[in-house]
Amino acid sequence: MFRLALRNVFRQKIRSAMTLTAIVFGVTGLVLSGGFVQDMFVQLAEAIIHSQLGHLQVNKLGFFELGSRSPEKYMIADPRAVRAAITAVPGVEDAMARVNFSGLLNNGKTDMPVIGEGVEADREARLGSYLRIVAGRQLNDRDGYGITVGEGLAEKLKLQPGDRVTVVMNTAEGALNSLEFEVAGVFQSFSKDFDARAVRIPLAAAQELMNTRGINTFVVSLKDTAQTDPTARLLADRLDPARFEVKTWYALSDFYQSAHDLYERQFGVLRFIILVMVLLSVANSVNMGAFERVGEFGTMMALGNRRGQVFRLIVTENVLLGLIGAAAGVALGVILALAISAIGIPMPPPPNANIGYTAYIRIVPEELALSFAVGFLATVAASFFPARRVTRIPVVDALRQNV
Repeated sequence: MFRLALRNVFRQKIRSAMTLTAIVFGVTGLVLSGGFVQDMFVQLAEAIIHSQLGHLQVNKLGFFELGSRSPEKYMIADPRAVRAAITAVPGVEDAMARVNFSGLLNNGKTDMPVIGEGVEADREARLGSYLRIVAGRQLNDRDGYGITVGEGLAEKLKLQPGDRVTVVMNTAEGALNSLEFEVAGVFQSFSKDFDARAVRIPLAAAQELMNTRGINTFVVSLKDTAQTDPTARLLADRLDPARFEVKTWYALSDFYQSAHDLYERQFGVLRFIILVMVLLSVANSVNMGAFERVGEFGTMMALGNRRGQVFRLIVTENVLLGLIGAAAGVALGVILALAISAIGIPMPPPPNANIGYTAYIRIVPEELALSFAVGFLATVAASFFPARRVTRIPVVDALRQNV
């Protein structure tokens, strides 16, 4: 049966070529669209991680729920011991201390409410590979009273590098405190909302403003983003759950969750359309081929072959076509993915974002397996209906097709 089916596939060159073409283009489309979607999710995640959130954040228990209103009430008093415990976990690259605060930024004429972060500048520069400086320079550890401001905030207050500004805020005890800073640079992150109200100052200056030696957050950078969940579980086990809580980057980013769900649904519809097109194209080719060979199948049944044998022959031929076409489609998809990725696809900024990016087509084993399975199963499924109809034609009527 297998040898006969293989001979028929290569004997019916035009029909086989039509079916294979439909399979190959459908599978290639699935490979490219799947790789594009996966790249978009990866780049979105890396942009959020490396511009703002890190892979994990460790805070005092209750900070994520209530700390945004009163960060001074949720301070980690022993940051050295906690940092040592975090960096001892396998896979952790670094742990950066941050102090969160809110207050007013004054340029000498106008006050603007801001959210601020006191950061370890050199460590943050290594994490913030997606944080782009559009004017001036990045903060460094030598800046005692330097400040970087978001692009939107800089536009509202008409700030440029070298300008002097004053940050006014409440200390942990409730007293009013202020410090003067020099604008070192203007940054652009992945989020417009963040850039419209964010400032960054050195950690020591933030602690001086708040009159504290503690910190709010350890931002944890990992060697591999794929290890986010296992590392979060390890950290949660090693740190006292009555004192600390560990959050992953995607749990902290409502924007990522919303964007992921939106694009997943949009491209899910696209994949479904491609799947329907593959199924219909293959079904049309298989149906035409089967009914053009009615006389051949009638002769086989007249010579003693049972209807079940003819049915299995048609299905076996399409199994072979499905295997060949799906494999060729995956191979072509990989070649095109490599070629397109070598050039890149310029993309505009996503919604609520400032920075565009260059998209690539990722070669993801799961997407390749799914595309192969869709092409193969669609071909096999498309063969059942015409095979059943052909084998139910009376032998006498089938033989008339040879006349």
